[in-house]
Amino acid sequence: MIRFVFALVFAQICLGAPVLAQQDRRPSHCIAIAQTTPGMAYLQKASFRDPVPDHSVRLRYIAHASFLIQTEDGLSAVTDFTGFVGNVDFIPDVVTMNHAHSTHWTANPDPLIPNVLPGWGEFGEGVDHHVDLGSMLVRNVPTDIRSWGGTVETNGNSIFVFEAAGLCIAHLGHLHHEPSDEQYAALGRMDVVMAPVDGGLTLPLENMMNVLRRTKARIVIPMHWFADGSLGRFLAGMEDAFDVVDTGAHEITVSLRSLPDRPTIMVLRPAYLREDE
Repeated sequence: MIRFVFALVFAQICLGAPVLAQQDRRPSHCIAIAQTTPGMAYLQKASFRDPVPDHSVRLRYIAHASFLIQTEDGLSAVTDFTGFVGNVDFIPDVVTMNHAHSTHWTANPDPLIPNVLPGWGEFGEGVDHHVDLGSMLVRNVPTDIRSWGGTVETNGNSIFVFEAAGLCIAHLGHLHHEPSDEQYAALGRMDVVMAPVDGGLTLPLENMMNVLRRTKARIVIPMHWFADGSLGRFLAGMEDAFDVVDTGAHEITVSLRSLPDRPTIMVLRPAYLREDE
């Protein structure tokens, strides 16, 4: 089965062949239920090899737009996977990719990775993913991307949603436009959002702020920032609607019970995986 999935993805990436037909949709609690549970996000210093606490998800900022998402039963996902997560022997259960830039994907994912999910399909057609791994459901909502020449590839990007431990975790990818009403509806409730805040290569900061104010996620983790200057401008622009916590850490562990009462921006510092942490 692993070889079959990899062969399909390899064909799509290298040969331009479609990966998957429209997949059967299963119910999503993130779309079906609009609820939040008050509490407080907490930090937990741990190696990525350590177990995740019960009913929780651990989020580790690796680099650029790559995050490691881990569940209590040991499942792992890496977002905007480039082929390198650190000098470690580690195979995630699922990786997601976007192809707006080479820093968000790889044409040569390790063939041992069971689920490789590109955020694009045939030009203009997009792709549809709905992968149920038991304790983690991974799905996508296609969005458009622009090229350096000013053209637009319809459905060339994806917002990936990870549903685990009752949480709805969205990675906005290389977002180039504010989502439509239909795309917001497809995303559903978002408890945690990883958002690019570079202010230019993706969305201008004001547009990104509009997106985050509308999603009303309890936790926002900035990503895709290249200096503290752009990050600082983003934080200053969001202070009216969000609390801001500079964790000084690489990761947070979150559960439904620990979501903060007020929308909160949690600043993480990127760090590649290491065995000696």
